[in-house]
Formats: sequence, structure tokens, C-alpha cells
Amino acid sequence: MSVKLNCVGGGETHNVFVYGSLLADEVVHTLLKRVPPTAPAILHDYHRFKIKGRVYPAILPVQNNKVNGRVLLGISGVELDILDEFEDVEYTRTDVEVSLKDKSEKLQVCAYVWSNPNDPNLNAEWDFEEWKQVHLNDFVKMTGGFMQELELPESKPRVQTYETFYKQENDKPLEP
Repeated sequence: MSVKLNCVGGGETHNVFVYGSLLADEVVHTLLKRVPPTAPAILHDYHRFKIKGRVYPAILPVQNNKVNGRVLLGISGVELDILDEFEDVEYTRTDVEVSLKDKSEKLQVCAYVWSNPNDPNLNAEWDFEEWKQVHLNDFVKMTGGFMQELELPESKPRVQTYETFYKQENDKPLEP
């Protein structure tokens, strides 16, 4: 069975494929103040990369590859705006088709694709389980700081919040 909904789900809601830090319920909850229903999914003909100097991944189209992730279902317009701000200029929200793992359905969803396809800082495969062990707690703290910043009239973009958090507040070196 094939379901085609575009990025827009029922009514004014959206479905968003996530594959990196947003696989962690703690990060999603920090951003959206809830964990929406999810469905495990596969994005075909894309690859998930590590990014030099960052703890989160990027995806780009790569033939005959696939990215395992999940779809956040029923995202409101306001929540989508928050995700857009969180993904910042480094990513472009793109309509893609995923295969749901639990069913033989295809679903049209949004995904945040790395904006620079020729970025020399993309390398190797990013691993969620490794990220969770090493970076989850700090990333949740950084995300909380981003949300506080977002409420200010002159808020900093997420990339600037990330860089400030990882370079100054924790005095931790960035990953190579």
C-alpha cells in the first residue's frame, strides 16, 4: 500500500523524517515540549555522514544507500517552525519519500538535507548509539539553551548557540 501525503499530514500537521540528534526523545521533548507519535522509516538513496567539527550528522543524496531513522508524525506548523530554526541555515527542508519499516507503506515527508553537497567536512558514517553515549547529555543542555535563546527578541541562530556551547560553556574540543 502506498500513502502519499506530502510533508503535510492530516489537517495542518506535518510528518518529518529524522535521522540524527532528533532520534533521541530527550532532544525532541526539549524542542517541542512533547514527543509526538513516531514510525521507524528508511530513506533510500541517501547517506548519513559525520561532519568534521560537529557532533550531529548530515544527509545527502547518494545512490544505492539508505538511512535508517524515524518519522515524527503530526507536527504542527509552530513545531515545524521550531525545527526549521533548530536546523538553521546548514540544512534545507526537502520533501522526500520514506518506506515505513513496520508496514509496506511509503510516505511523503520532510527531511532536513545538508545544504552544501560539496562540503569537504563530510566523512564516514555517523552512528546514533555512539552519539547517544558520548554526546546526548550535553546536546540536550545545548538544545535547552537554544530554546531559551529562541524566546528572546534578538535570539542567536542555532549554529551560533551550538558553537558557543561546545567551545566556551563546556570548554570541550570539537570532534575532529
